[in-house]
Parts: sequence; C-alpha cells; structure tokens
Amino acid sequence: MRAKKIISVREQIADALRSDIISGDLAPNTKLNEHQLAERFGVSRGPVRDVILKLTKEGLLVSKDNVGSSVNSPLTPDMQKLSIALRKKIEEFAAKQLIDTITDQELEHLESLITKMEELFEAGEFTELTKTDIAFHQYYVELGGGDSLLNIWYPIVIRMRMNYHRIKNADKLVDEHTDIVNAFRARDYKAAVEAIRKNIK
Repeated sequence: MRAKKIISVREQIADALRSDIISGDLAPNTKLNEHQLAERFGVSRGPVRDVILKLTKEGLLVSKDNVGSSVNSPLTPDMQKLSIALRKKIEEFAAKQLIDTITDQELEHLESLITKMEELFEAGEFTELTKTDIAFHQYYVELGGGDSLLNIWYPIVIRMRMNYHRIKNADKLVDEHTDIVNAFRARDYKAAVEAIRKNIK
C-alpha cells in the first residue's frame, strides 16, 4: 500500500493552474495577475510567484520582464511532432531500465491508474483524465530513470498536453495502457516499445 502523499499549498496551486491551462479555462496568451491569484487561493503573493516560476520552467507559462506572465501558446505541428519523438525515446529508455526490476506492487499501481482513467472517462472528467494519463507515464519514467530522467521528460509532456485532443474511446484508452503494463509484466522490452509507440501520438 502506497503512503498518501502530502501535497503542499504551492503544489495545490500549481495543479489547479495546470488544470485550468489543460482544460482551456486559461486560454493561450492570457495574462496572469498575481494579486488576483493570491486572492483566489487565499495566500500571499510569494507562493503565487513561486508557482508562476515553476509553471514557466515547465513551459506552460511565459514570463517577460516588465510585461509579466501569460499562458504559453500550444506547440506548432512541427514542434509537436518533435516532442512526440523525444517523448517516445525517453519512455523507451525508461522501459529498458525497469523491464527486469519492476515489482508486482509497482505493476498494480499502474493498473490502478488505468482503472482511474476509465472511471474518469465515464464521468466525463477529461481534464483529470489527462492528468491521470500523465501520472501513469510519469510513474514508470521515474522508476526507470529517477529525477534526472523525469526532469527531461516532464516539460515535454506537459507542454504537449496543451494540444490535447479529447479521448473518444474508453476501450482504446484502457487497452493501450494495459498493453504497456502487460509488456512490463512479461519482461518483454520489444513489446513494451511497441505498446509505448502505439500509445504516444
């Protein structure tokens, strides 16, 4: 049983703003107002500044001197294509590192995230579904390469999700992620690569 993670106020604010950006509630080029955000979350402007810096590093925001911070634009088609290629390479590398060491408990956690994705799809909670999809891949990238690999992978993925297209088929969603888990369970790197490439588009 995994211990429940304590989420800091800053991370809660960051998560809320990520959701707003992924869902489109905060549209590209929208300027952020530190004072309004501080009031919204009931905090001082210090934590808000920290969150803005964090989301800027992730690529979701753009900050310029004397102009302030605003929501970044989605990737161009060419940049999206490049990001997909880079993401595949990173996740294939992670799969190679963990294929012989992943435990039953870790596989069960991945399966629990698939179940959660299915439930969110049925509930029409597409922003949370997107975040859970990210969490699924993030989990095995971290298993395979730790923080060093995760720090390369995360900004690529989170920026790609600004171009996210709503999933229309729950069966496809479940099957593609289940194929990745089954390949890990079988210690079959070739099958894992095939499943990862099929899922990342």
